[in-house]
Amino acid sequence: MAEKVRQFELNLAPERKILSVSELTARISNVLASQFSNLWVEGEVSNYRPAQSGHLYFTLKDAKAQVRCVCFRTQAMRLRFRPEDGLKLIVRGSISVYEPRGEYQIYVEHIEPSGVGALQLAFEQLKKRLEAEGLFDVARKKPLPMLPRRIGIVTSPRGAAVRDILRILRRRFPNLHLIVYPVRVQGEGAAEEIVAALNYFSRKKAVDVILLARGGGSIEDLWSFNEESVARAIAACAIPVVSGVGHETDFTIADFVADVRASTPSAAAEIVVKSRLEFQKHLRELEHKISQRMRYVLLEHRHHLKELTTHIGFRRLEDLLRQHRQQTDEMTSRLAIALEGRIEKLRRRYTVAATRIASFDLRARIRTFGLRLVQRSTELGVRMERLLGTKIQLWERLRVQLDERSPLRVLQRGYAICTDAAGNVVSAADQVAVGAELNVQLARGRLGVEVRRREIPKP
Repeated sequence: MAEKVRQFELNLAPERKILSVSELTARISNVLASQFSNLWVEGEVSNYRPAQSGHLYFTLKDAKAQVRCVCFRTQAMRLRFRPEDGLKLIVRGSISVYEPRGEYQIYVEHIEPSGVGALQLAFEQLKKRLEAEGLFDVARKKPLPMLPRRIGIVTSPRGAAVRDILRILRRRFPNLHLIVYPVRVQGEGAAEEIVAALNYFSRKKAVDVILLARGGGSIEDLWSFNEESVARAIAACAIPVVSGVGHETDFTIADFVADVRASTPSAAAEIVVKSRLEFQKHLRELEHKISQRMRYVLLEHRHHLKELTTHIGFRRLEDLLRQHRQQTDEMTSRLAIALEGRIEKLRRRYTVAATRIASFDLRARIRTFGLRLVQRSTELGVRMERLLGTKIQLWERLRVQLDERSPLRVLQRGYAICTDAAGNVVSAADQVAVGAELNVQLARGRLGVEVRRREIPKP
C-alpha cells in the first residue's frame, strides 16, 4: 500500500522541461513577430551606420528607452533622403529577435521624417552637400554667348513650356537653329533621360547654349530636377546651361547648379536670345561710342602734328636729309676701297698657300714614315724576344728551387705525415690514445690507420 502511495505522489510531481537558449530565443522571436507586425514607431536617430552592403543600421530613442533598427538595402534604395544622427523619424516595420545576440530590433520597411516632408528633407540634404562641394560657386559658372547660332532645348515635346520657348525664339530671331532633345520631365526614368540629353550636347558640341526647361508643378512633379545625377551632369557640361524650371517661386537643385537661372521657361528663352531691337540699340550705342572715340583720337593726333610742324627740326629737315645723303655716299666709297684692299690681300695669301702646297710631296713623306715604322717594329720584336728569354730562364730556376724544397720530396724518401681526425699533425705518441683513428699521408696516397699500441719514451 505504501508503495502505491509513493508512486502516486511521483506521478503528481510536475514535469520539468528544459529549453536551450536557441529554442527560447526562437519562441520569443515567434511571439514578437506575430504580435508586433506593421507597427509605427517614432524616435530620434542615434548611432547611424550605413554598411557597405547598402543596409542601414541605427537606433531609435526617446528620453526613456531605445531600440535597434535595421533597414535592408532593398528598402533603403527607395528612400529620398538618408537618416542622420539627431534626426527625428517615423518608421514602419515589424519586431523580431536577432538570435545571435538575443536582442530584439525593428526590421524597417518604411521611413519618413517627423514634422517635415521626405522630399523637402532630401532637397535640403542634397543642396547642403553640393554647396559644400562648390557646385554652386559663381566662379565655375560659364558666361552665355552674346548671340548664339544654335540652341539646344531639353524638355518634354508635349508640354506647354516648349511651345512658349519656340514662340519667343521665333519672334525674336526666326533664323535661329534649334535642336530639341525630347525627355520626360517627371516620373520614373526622367532624371536618366535628362542626364543623357546633357551628356549628348556636351559631347557633340552641337549647340552654343542649352535651355533646360519645364512648366510648374508640385515638388513631386519637379523632383527629376532635384536628382543628384542631373545636378552633376549640369556641372560637368561643357556648354552653358540656362535652367527655366517651374514658376517664379519654384527652386530646384538644377537652378543652383546651372550657369544662369530663369524664373520660367519663357524668361529663359528671353535670356538666351535678346530681341532684335535690343541688339540694334546696342549696336547704335557702340557705333556712337566708337565715333566719339575716333573723333577724339583724330583731334589729339592733329594737335600733336601741328606742334611737330612748328618745331625747328622740321625747318632743317631738308638740310639734314642732304647731309645724310652725302655721308652715305662717302661711307659707300670708303667701304668699296676697303673691300678691294681686303680682297687683294686674301688673293696674295691664297697664291702663297697654293705654291707651298704644290711644292710639298705628301707621298714621299708617307713612304719615309712607313720605313721608319717598319724599322721600329723590328727593333721592338728583338727587344721583346730578349726580355721573354730572360723571364723564361728566371722562371725555370725558381721552379727547380721550389721542387727541391717541396715536402713531397721528403715523403718520396720514405717519410710520412700523420694527422688525427681533426687534421692536427701528430708528432708524439702521447698525443693520441689507443683506438684512435689517424690519417697517414704518403708520397703517393693516404692511409687510414687505428692505434693498437703506443710506446711513450721515458723522460
